[in-house]
Amino acid sequence: MKILLTGANGLLGQKIVSRLSDRPNIEFLATDLGDNLNPWSDTYLYVSLDLTHTSAVEKVVRDFKPEVIIHGAAMTQVDVCEQQPEVCRKVNVEATATLCRLCEELKARMIFVSTDFIFDGTEGPYKEEDVPNPLSIYGHSKWEAEKVVQATPISWAIVRTVLLYGTVPGLARTNIVLWVKSSLEQKKPIKVVNDQERTPTLAEDLADGILLIVMKNRQGIFHISGAESFRIIDLAREVAQFWKLDTSLIEETDSSVIAQPAKRPPRTGFIILRAQTELGYKPHSLRSGLELVDRQLKEDQK
Repeated sequence: MKILLTGANGLLGQKIVSRLSDRPNIEFLATDLGDNLNPWSDTYLYVSLDLTHTSAVEKVVRDFKPEVIIHGAAMTQVDVCEQQPEVCRKVNVEATATLCRLCEELKARMIFVSTDFIFDGTEGPYKEEDVPNPLSIYGHSKWEAEKVVQATPISWAIVRTVLLYGTVPGLARTNIVLWVKSSLEQKKPIKVVNDQERTPTLAEDLADGILLIVMKNRQGIFHISGAESFRIIDLAREVAQFWKLDTSLIEETDSSVIAQPAKRPPRTGFIILRAQTELGYKPHSLRSGLELVDRQLKEDQK
């Protein structure tokens, strides 16, 4: 099987690379902006690729001729998307449309990674059949991209996820777990909202869920996340307690106090029954996920 991955340098991308790089009978091409950040670069192909450059995308995809495209790349900084809507649409919607067109041309499958931010957060946790109603430019762009995927006459799967966390070497962007841990280790007080609820997702679990869809040749929409729901403030406290950090540095607040350009959905989280029953998906508990992150951080320090 020939698989092309976009977003290979990100947290999810690096987890997928680590799982595909040594699999027999798989020819694997990873792509992202800039240099390859993965330590497994001698076991697969890597190409630096800007997905907004259509002609370059066409050349890379047509030359490689993938049977599956895992499209994990996106503009995900929610507030930046709110401030730069045209750039957001170009990256999240137009690049997706280009890849879908190439999938149709090559008769390839599309696995598209989406988000809980397509929902308004009034009735979470959500199942796959629930109707999206995004609140932000970012959420709108991912919902529009989902509709592009669904409208094309190709074999496709949409993988929605929630509040990804984890660690990889050289991680460019932080996430909720690493931010809380780092801030409290530095004795920095942090403000954390008490009116947003999520089902946080370990990056390894999302990577495994995506690859289960690929290998089992499943189609349609799948919600892939953790099974446990937490208010963000309670998640921060769990992180602090796990690493035995000072919880008194965590100040409870609400979304109205935090100055953010983009509106966040208050209560999302996913019902993951379909993934569990059809894929055999088994996410880590938060505790076991934090234990894995802890081991990886210690390994990176050696």
